[in-house]
Amino acid sequence: MLRELIIKNRTYRRFYEDVKIERETLEELIDLARLSSTGGNLQSLKYIVSYTEEKNSLIFPHLKWAGYLKDWDGPIEGERPAGYIVILLDKGISKNCFWDHGIACQSILLGAAEKGLGGCMFGAVDREGLNKALEIPEQYELLLVIALGKPKEEVELVDLKNSQDVKYWRDENQVHHVPKRKLEDLILDI
Repeated sequence: MLRELIIKNRTYRRFYEDVKIERETLEELIDLARLSSTGGNLQSLKYIVSYTEEKNSLIFPHLKWAGYLKDWDGPIEGERPAGYIVILLDKGISKNCFWDHGIACQSILLGAAEKGLGGCMFGAVDREGLNKALEIPEQYELLLVIALGKPKEEVELVDLKNSQDVKYWRDENQVHHVPKRKLEDLILDI
């Protein structure tokens, strides 16, 4: 069951924007992150939720979508995320987030997949612009943004054919293909 959930938990970049996400759903997903382990049990992450058109429109322009898809600037209106979770480090608690934001993202995105939602995690963010747009106090360091919604695209895992070519692509039917290395290529028998 966990394997199926992990396979279902893909990076989605197009959504049914009209399928709204409630604040309670975002809080449930953040609660999964809250219950996950953290470095030194410091629990230094804080979260901003966005689920209204007004707030979503403040976040969207500061995200850099799909670096390998050079001819695509991101989802068009109507295919944009219905919600976001912005992950911050509370520097008043710790100057180092360790690996906490990665664990938090995985917990949030697995929870989203379980609810029939999909997401996209962004490290490529115009941090200065988003900090200003959301008026984030200097005590917080913007780490990541997770875009969420009901997926409007199909994502298919395929075997990596050339070990140097890890780039994802879209075919003529707009199916998003993600190459993955084979298990035997990952395990070193030394």
